Amino acid sequence: MAWPAPAKLNLCLLITGRRDDGFHRLQTAYQIVDLCDFVQFSELPDGQFSLSGGLHSVPPDQDLCMQAARLLYERCQPGIGAAITLQKNIPFGAGLGGGSSDAATTLLALNHLWRAGLEREQLAGIGLELGADVPLFVLAESAWGEELGERLTPVKWPRRWFLVVNPGVSISTREIFSAPELTRNSTPITIRSFLKDGAGNDCESTVRGRYGEVDEALAWLSRFGGSRLSGTGSCVFAAFERRQDAAAAQAEVPDKWSHWLVRGLDTSPVSESLQNLGSGPVGK
Repeated sequence: MAWPAPAKLNLCLLITGRRDDGFHRLQTAYQIVDLCDFVQFSELPDGQFSLSGGLHSVPPDQDLCMQAARLLYERCQPGIGAAITLQKNIPFGAGLGGGSSDAATTLLALNHLWRAGLEREQLAGIGLELGADVPLFVLAESAWGEELGERLTPVKWPRRWFLVVNPGVSISTREIFSAPELTRNSTPITIRSFLKDGAGNDCESTVRGRYGEVDEALAWLSRFGGSRLSGTGSCVFAAFERRQDAAAAQAEVPDKWSHWLVRGLDTSPVSESLQNLGSGPVGK
């Protein structure tokens, strides 16, 4: 069975301050979309793990799927290991949460396959050790995120289609969040005010200033309305109410950029996989 691991878009990303531990306080609107990686699992002897199909630039032991599997193994001691096969469709360093989603799907799937019986909050806690976006994908619903991004309120955002453009560069989140020119004092907002007035991405000006390819893609995409950076980039997107309008814009994307036409989802497709297996949306 191939388990889906969907991408996300950040419809906004505000940095409202810095915590005592040095991490940034955030507010963000997470939109899950139907661009997915896929993860498969088979059984190995107790304590053994392997990974195939991951990114060539990431050693297997540093891959978030492997790290998630090992953390869950340490927590529940299932008496078996796992061979993981990863089909990557979501680009790396693109602000779409691919690695975090892969890790969350690994936690949800192995929690079911190993009959570990951990609940959503427990899996999200394990996921937070791997990255601030992982709890979103464990929740498996589009949401409003606060604090590090892990304090989540599920929200059904307006139904839209998105044209996502990848300008072909990989951007380190650490680089952008450590940039001295980054805005870190945005005024906090509410979900209601975001839905009424919208909000931007505080990382966008920093990324545009450091990566000309992203600046070019945002400028090009702005001809179809508001263009946005997702997360810390590098992918950019524009929203459309009608699929045909998004498809018409997609037909004009320059050949040098990869691109996807995606649909916004209220819930992650991994929830459907779990429900089809009788486990509920989060492995309960």
